[in-house]
Amino acid sequence: MAAWSDVLANPRFETLDTESAAEIEAIAAQIIPSTGGPGAKEAGVIYFIDRALSTFAAEDREGYRTGLAAVQQKRKELFPNSTTIASLTDAQQIELVRSIENSSFFALLRTHTVLGFLSKPSYGGNRGKIGWRQIGFEDRMAWEPPFGYYDAEVSREQARERTSEGKK
Repeated sequence: MAAWSDVLANPRFETLDTESAAEIEAIAAQIIPSTGGPGAKEAGVIYFIDRALSTFAAEDREGYRTGLAAVQQKRKELFPNSTTIASLTDAQQIELVRSIENSSFFALLRTHTVLGFLSKPSYGGNRGKIGWRQIGFEDRMAWEPPFGYYDAEVSREQARERTSEGKK
């Protein structure tokens, strides 16, 4: 049995094939690009998406299959000499993404990309807590409440006041 660190270092796809994963990853890398910091590719968003399609989002598998086929068709229309989405230049990928941005597939992929970028790393994405660092989230085991009164304290205080009023 492989150690968990081996699984993280050498992940395998559970649902997607390698070719589909490369194509989806290329689109996700345009949704959260690596300009000005790490993006979807560095965060391993594709592994989150793959895991999602084998667990909580299994009902979306068909949407990915048909959506990716439609994107491939659009790619062939826009760039007839191209062979894959991943092989397009950044400018061509952006043009392709803009041509599909109103599709239900793009909405689904955008949602999964953002979730994968910001999710708990154990869910497959957010490698090295990249997404959390981008938004300034501190992954701490314990949180201290802010200063001030809380509902529970106010309720106890009101109960004490009612009790002291009843004794008069």
